[in-house]
Amino acid sequence: MTASTPTELEKMISGKDYNPTDPELSRKRWQAREMLNEWKGIPYQDWTEKRKLWQRLFGHTSNDLTIELPFLCDYGFNIHLGKKVFINFDCIFLDSAPIHIGDRVMIAPSVKIFTASHSLNHRQRNSGVEFANPISIGSDVWIGGGAIINPGVTIGDRSVIGSGSVVTRHIPADVLAAGNPARVIKTLNDSR
Repeated sequence: MTASTPTELEKMISGKDYNPTDPELSRKRWQAREMLNEWKGIPYQDWTEKRKLWQRLFGHTSNDLTIELPFLCDYGFNIHLGKKVFINFDCIFLDSAPIHIGDRVMIAPSVKIFTASHSLNHRQRNSGVEFANPISIGSDVWIGGGAIINPGVTIGDRSVIGSGSVVTRHIPADVLAAGNPARVIKTLNDSR
């Protein structure tokens, strides 16, 4: 018995090189675009309809989610949101790999979360193949406006990412990290 060849979707989710032009992946991106367009037509105060759509779009969400439009994502099903998550205006989540966001996370306007990446080798990059690495954001995290979270990063519980920061490596719990690339500025405690 021979092992079956993994699909491009299976390769994408597992962090292996994949072809983003694969018909199944293209169809899934278009399904997400259709749901995002449907979302734009839901009246702002109609939380019931928004929650129904979020249940279809996202891999996991809770009933106390708040997301301001515009919001964009590649697939949606790879986004897993904890309780009481707030995502402000103009955020982009490129979710080729899973994005896990803990409870009570605040994401400021214009935050970009990117799981997809490309080879540094120009020949591989020009082939059109890409890869993706998951991102994990702990509970009680605050990500400041305009921050960029790069593929494969983990941000620990209760940490704060300063506005405009570019997070290229893991950030431990209970710290303020800022800059480009983001670095730990100080350890946080319960004081203001």
